[in-house]
This record gives sequence, structure tokens and C-alpha cells, in this order.
Amino acid sequence: MENLALIDSFSEFKDNKLIDRVTLMAILEDVFRNALQKKYGSDDNFDIIINPDKGDMEIWRNRIIVEDGEVVDENQEIELSEAIKIEPDFEVGEEVSEEVKLKDLGRRAILALRQNLIAKVHEHDNTNLYKQFKEYIGEIYTAEVHHIRPRVVILMDDDGNEIVLPKDKQIPSDFFRKGDNVKGIIEDVELKGNKPQIIMSRTSELFLEKLFEQEIPEVFDGLINIKKVVRIPGEKAKVAVDSYDDRIDPVGACVGMKGSRIYGIVRELGNENIDVVNYTNNDALYITRALSPAKVSSVKLNEETKQAEIYLKPEEISKAIGRGGQNIRLASLLTGYEIDVIREGAEIEEDVELAEFSDEIEDWIIEEFTRIGLDTARAVLNQSVADLVKRTDLEEETIIDVIQILKDELEN
Repeated sequence: MENLALIDSFSEFKDNKLIDRVTLMAILEDVFRNALQKKYGSDDNFDIIINPDKGDMEIWRNRIIVEDGEVVDENQEIELSEAIKIEPDFEVGEEVSEEVKLKDLGRRAILALRQNLIAKVHEHDNTNLYKQFKEYIGEIYTAEVHHIRPRVVILMDDDGNEIVLPKDKQIPSDFFRKGDNVKGIIEDVELKGNKPQIIMSRTSELFLEKLFEQEIPEVFDGLINIKKVVRIPGEKAKVAVDSYDDRIDPVGACVGMKGSRIYGIVRELGNENIDVVNYTNNDALYITRALSPAKVSSVKLNEETKQAEIYLKPEEISKAIGRGGQNIRLASLLTGYEIDVIREGAEIEEDVELAEFSDEIEDWIIEEFTRIGLDTARAVLNQSVADLVKRTDLEEETIIDVIQILKDELEN
């Protein structure tokens, strides 16, 4: 039997981890039946016997014997004179089985059949791979750097599956070399044509949550619950934790002695500064804890509008806001409240949004103040000129001019 090309095809796929023996045989039979339909118009009267382990196969065509000259369908019927050449004892009405050689299909058909077989198996593999990684979404995965491109890093796992880590899913300080092991979370699986594209992320809040599960036994066991995670990847993060067991200190258990438990997570995230916050249903206390390391003097809440006025001593204001406004921004995201910082002892006076000064102050200057969490006139006036020079990209002269404009408006 001339089936060397098919033997090669069988040996290619019989050890495939993503395809079982029964499925492979079903694919092979489907491919051969398609070839028979093209050659003979129908495959209903064919028996196909496949041995994928040996790469061998047999095709038998079954036809009914009719009187000479009465054949209507050559694929389904055979003349008696032809049948007795196969077996002299055959009679009209009996069924004849003849083996169909692969060479009878033609060389071109055999090549097309092999290509179709390869395409079908790859299609099956891609479908299984898509289903497999769909189940991994939201889970930590490790793969090796295979290729580095300007906008994406291509990773390869132990099974040879390709995983992509886009630039916007990388921590800003990430630097990879070929062969490095990279840990991230499977964020999504997309079908690009028939091929699944597996997308990894290192910037997701869920990645940080899963790292806590991986590194801290009490979180993994469910003794400590992670209520919420917010982060500025590579810069700062806040994680709210809680425990139903009063004997457990959730913050202490997560941080460990001298930060021993959380150190591995911080290192994995490029030295991202992680604040672990003890969760509470008391919103005022929760906001106070979220603004750590600043010491809050008092809190005034509006639960309907989700706004909070935080009163602080002058020396605590910069701590509450943080570098580039990171601390107050993350505290706001963690608690769900819009937080306004007020210098303790200052009279509560009418305030004006900075956006209302767009006729007198250029938009890019207003955006620079907003970037560090100062979006009202009094929020700016509560800061010293020296502090504003340090925390913004504005010149001292520009800041002084803006302060004068704001003072004039509020005094009128």
C-alpha cells in the first residue's frame, strides 16, 4: 500500500499531548471520507479501518451485484461478470467488498489528504488550547522569555505554547532578557483567526491579589480575606485585608516579621511600595487607615455623595497626599470616597474648583495641580510654595502668580 506520506502524518500526531487516540482516529476517518466523497461522489458504502500507531489503514468499498448491463450507480453496484472475477461463487443480489488502494485516489488527492489531515489536527489543538487557557484566566502562570520586541515580549511555556506580554501589561521597571522566567497572570485568551492568543499581565490588581495567596498561607487557606486591591504598577499599592478570626492580625500576618512575608511580593513587582490596610465597615476609620502613613486628626463624611473632608496638621498633609498624589489617589480608590484634604485649624470657607479659573490660568498648569491631587483653590493655597515646586514641574514664579490669582478670587 502506498501510504508512506500518511505514515509520516500519523507519527507526527500520535504522541500529541492535546489529542487522544479516539479523537485522532475520528479526525483521520473524517479526512479520508472527505477524499472518498470527492472521488466517488459518496462514502456511504465504504468501510475505513485505521491503525494510527502503525500508520496503516485499509479502505473497503461495498457494492451490490447486479446483472450485466443493469448498473445504474457504479459506486454502489457491480456487474456479475466483474464480481465473479473477484470470487467465482458470487450471485446477483450479494454484496462484494473490494479494497481501495490509496494509489487509486491519485497522487494529488493523497497530498491534499495529508494537508487536510494536518490542518484538522492543528484546528483541534488550537480549540483545545483555547479551552485550556480559558480556564487559567485569573491564575498566576510562569513562562520563559523567547523573543523581545519593542511593544511586546513573547514567552514560551514548557509545552511550547506562546504567551504574549504586551508593553502596557508590563511594570514600567520590568527589564527582560531571553531565557528569563516571567511570572504574571493570564488576563485573557483571544482568537486571532483560528489561533488562540494568550495574554499575560503583570499590572493587574488581580496579579497582586494572587501573589498574596501564593506567598501568605493564611490568605491561601482563607483565614485572611483580601477585600480590595488598588495599585499604580511599579510605584505604590494598597491592599485591604480582613479576618473573621479575632486571634489573627491580618496586617501583621501579611507583612511578616520585619516585612519578611511581603518582601518577595515587593521584589516580584519591581519594588512596588505596598501598604496593607486593616479593613473595617466604619468608613471614617477605613479612610483614616487608608491614608497611612499620615495621621488624620478628624474626618467629615457625606455618605450620599461619597465625599470625605480630612483634617490634618500641616506637617501631615504632604504624607497624606504622597509623591505625585499617589497616596491620596489610592486611598480614594480603596475606600470609594472622594477625599479633600483640609489643614487643621483653618476656617471652613467657600472653595472654588480650579477648572473655573481656565480663563485666567492656562489649562496645562491646572492639569499639573490636578495630577498631584489638588483640584480646588484652597487645596492649592494650603500648600507651601516650596512644596509645590518640589511636587510639580512648575516654576516658582508661575506658582506665585497662580496663588495670587486664587487669593484675589476667594477674597472678593
